[in-house]
Amino acid sequence: MMTETIISICLGIGLAASVGFRVFLPLFALSLASYFDVWELNSSWLWIGSLTAVITLGVATLIEILAYYIPFVDNLLDTIAIPLATIAGTAVMVSTVADLNPLITWALAIIAGGGTAAAIKSAAGASRVTSTVSTAGFGNPLVSTIETGASLVIAIFSIFLPIIAFVLVIFVLFAIYKLYKKIKYSKL
Repeated sequence: MMTETIISICLGIGLAASVGFRVFLPLFALSLASYFDVWELNSSWLWIGSLTAVITLGVATLIEILAYYIPFVDNLLDTIAIPLATIAGTAVMVSTVADLNPLITWALAIIAGGGTAAAIKSAAGASRVTSTVSTAGFGNPLVSTIETGASLVIAIFSIFLPIIAFVLVIFVLFAIYKLYKKIKYSKL
C-alpha cells in the first residue's frame, strides 16, 4: 500500500512536470493509460479514461503542439499556459495519488503538482522569449520541438517507470535552477 502511494506520487509529479512543457500532452497520455488499463485513477477521475476524453485530449494535444510552431502565437500561448499548467499539474496529481487523506492529497497536488508545472512552464516561457529576442523567432520551432519531446519523454517515463520519471524531474528542476543562477549572475 505504501509503495503504491509513493509510485502514484512519482507518477503525478512526473506528469505535472510534463504539463510544464505541454499542457495537454500528459493529460492525453494519462487518458490513454487509463483507457488501456495501464493506470487506475481515483474514482472521481475515471472519466479521463473514456473514449470521449481520449479523443478530445488527443485533438487538443495536436492543436497545442501545432500552435507552438506558429511564430508569436507561441509566445501568446505561453502567457495563458502558465496558469493552465498550474491547474493541470494540480489535476494530474489529484487524479493519480492513491490512498492518502484528501487534505494531504490536495496539499500535495497544489504544492508538488501545480508548483512543478508552474516552475517548468515559467522556465520554458522564458526560454521562448529569449529565443524570440535573440533569433527574431526563427529559433522558436527548435525550442518548441525540444519542449514537446521533453513533455513526451517525461510523460512516458511517468506512466511506465514513475520512479525514474521522478528522478528525471529532479534533474530538470536542478538544471532550471542552475540556468536561472547563471542568468542572474551574468546580469550583475
